[in-house]
Amino acid sequence: MAMPQVGQPAPDFQLQTDAGETVRLSDLRGRHVVLFFYPEADTPSCTVEACGFREDLSDFQSVGTAVFGISPDGVEKQAAFSRKFELTYPLLADAEHRVAEAYGVWQLKKGPDSEYMGVLRTTFVIDPQGLVSHVYERVQAEGHSRQVLQALRS
Repeated sequence: MAMPQVGQPAPDFQLQTDAGETVRLSDLRGRHVVLFFYPEADTPSCTVEACGFREDLSDFQSVGTAVFGISPDGVEKQAAFSRKFELTYPLLADAEHRVAEAYGVWQLKKGPDSEYMGVLRTTFVIDPQGLVSHVYERVQAEGHSRQVLQALRS
């Protein structure tokens, strides 16, 4: 599917968190939501990005924003990643990559010697009405959470 663009409705979903709870995007209406898609838990760049959001979480909360990380990892791997790095926001398990597909971030990736399907590091900010307000493609993990926070504050 194509990636939702600014002004379009964010595709609704229901996923399990690293704690085994269910999150529905539609239940979060009335507040901003940050969804950052990352390729794989506990890898170097994904860890940098996730820890950035952890460090800035109180700033996101101060502007009424919920933060969620999403990857194609299962609940157990997400839980281990969260524990290891003391992540203080939910990680969502999209093992069948349905949500990644709905958001257009499940794409063909090219390595030096192979091609494979995977998640493109992308972040979506969803406004209180459920519309996409920002899309960050080809995210650079270092400093990304501050970039998103700055956009929310402007």
